[in-house]
Amino acid sequence: MDNNTYFHTFKKDISGIELPARFTFPFCYEPHPLAVIAAKELQHYLENQEDWSHNFGLDEKSEGLAIGKMFGVLVVKNQHGQLGYLAAVSGKLAGSNKHRYFVPPIFDMLEENSFFLNEEVHLNTLNRKIEQLEKSDELASTKRHLDLLKGTWDKSLDELKTKLRVQKKERKETRTRLRASLSDEDYELLMEDMRSQSLKDKQQLQRFQYDMHLALEAESNQLQQMLSAIAALKEERKTRSGNLQKQLFDNYNFCNAKGERKNVVAVFHDFDKTTPPAGSGECAAPKLLQYAYENELTPLALAEFWWGCSPASEIRRHQNYYPACRKKCEPILGYMLEGLAIDPNPMQKETTLDVELPQIYEDEDIIVINKPAEFLSVPGIYVKDSVYNRILQRYPNAGPIIIHRLDMSTSGLLIVAKNKESHQFIQDQFIQHTIKKTYIALLDGVVAAASGFIDLPLRVDLDDRPRQMVCYTYGKPAQTKWEKIAIENKRTRVRFYPLTGRTHQLRMHAVHPNGLNTPIVGDDLYGTKANRLHLHAASITFVHPRFKKEMTFEIEPDF
Repeated sequence: MDNNTYFHTFKKDISGIELPARFTFPFCYEPHPLAVIAAKELQHYLENQEDWSHNFGLDEKSEGLAIGKMFGVLVVKNQHGQLGYLAAVSGKLAGSNKHRYFVPPIFDMLEENSFFLNEEVHLNTLNRKIEQLEKSDELASTKRHLDLLKGTWDKSLDELKTKLRVQKKERKETRTRLRASLSDEDYELLMEDMRSQSLKDKQQLQRFQYDMHLALEAESNQLQQMLSAIAALKEERKTRSGNLQKQLFDNYNFCNAKGERKNVVAVFHDFDKTTPPAGSGECAAPKLLQYAYENELTPLALAEFWWGCSPASEIRRHQNYYPACRKKCEPILGYMLEGLAIDPNPMQKETTLDVELPQIYEDEDIIVINKPAEFLSVPGIYVKDSVYNRILQRYPNAGPIIIHRLDMSTSGLLIVAKNKESHQFIQDQFIQHTIKKTYIALLDGVVAAASGFIDLPLRVDLDDRPRQMVCYTYGKPAQTKWEKIAIENKRTRVRFYPLTGRTHQLRMHAVHPNGLNTPIVGDDLYGTKANRLHLHAASITFVHPRFKKEMTFEIEPDF
């Protein structure tokens, strides 16, 4: 395809928009106005194009599997100083990597007669063979027959062991009963006879176990041969898959703004000495930067957005902007952006130094804080200002002990212990789930139901920390009761009663389709960013460590 195909000029007048001073920090950003315009134009294309067909799950009448996709735009300047943008999709689209509107992948594994497609044929053949063998009637029949045969022999073996134990017990009782009435000579004869019988019992058991082994051996060998054949195919599949992945990695070489080039394996090794996960380099952002560098286009701003229905476990909302993923993209983009002036990481800025920390109660054992939104409970890697450090400054000799935490974005009541005894006493109440907490949240939409119960297990998204995901296999139990307070300007105010305390539990339970399907206002991870996250820890009830009386603190949110 002609290179000019991928350089899209803006349809909207952009002459009054100031260019960004630095390139977008891709892991936490507000899209630049030029990137927003580019994204809108790409979305217009997605709504009206007839080049390909893909079920995004936006049309209720569409059939088949619905899959949403991440798209990206890169605002660039060409060699003539003209502004435009590039567009890309993460992964393949409609079964292909070749589309007139989107930049090509860094390596097209779907090219006709490519080594990937050829090897994929072999792997698919192996998969079919393994599946056929694992589901074969012969394997199932052999397992059933062996289990039945083994069950019969095991039952007989148990019966024989029971019989021999009874005989042994009877011999012992006989010895005890006759010892006083027999002479030493007669008692020795009795003992000899019993030893002989004991030996015969052991021999009988050994013969039975040997006969059992012979009876099961043929069936066991037949089953083992079948399982070994399956294991050999799986080992071949593992080896071929590993070799294929290595061959794929050899073809993923990334450019950076300094004109350098590095292979994906070296990129990940230099970053944290790990092996690249499968799919590294297939996201939109690396594709966009690679094409820009290879075609002498200057990157100015980046934005990525989700188009379509959300995956079942993760939270992705149609048309929302998202940062680049961490696991796959952080090492790659870290390298590719070398040589560009980048916006500073906003997560590393100390933004709360002039923020007051309201205290609503204090005695010799505890302090109760009304933590502001966007304020850390404990120091972070880069940002040190926190509830802990603020109170430590007041009590440097007897440092505070954080009993529980609130997410940085969440405001509300936080208890801090002033000694170990108080910490242990209140912490035990958290462990026993006897502490009662309520949260108030403003949801970005109208919730019809009046109340409910949400039970969605959660675990961290390993590819994109700190985001959480619903996982019924490895997730930890997460349960929340809730009730509607009011509808306010097409938004819903609710009260949450968390029964567990998982990371981002209320945020996930609010936004997930199987929860309230409505994000909390200002949730920049799972919804849309606003002036703040509208989630507040409004009340807490616990037994005081010294007075042994129940105490309740309440404070209304400022939203």
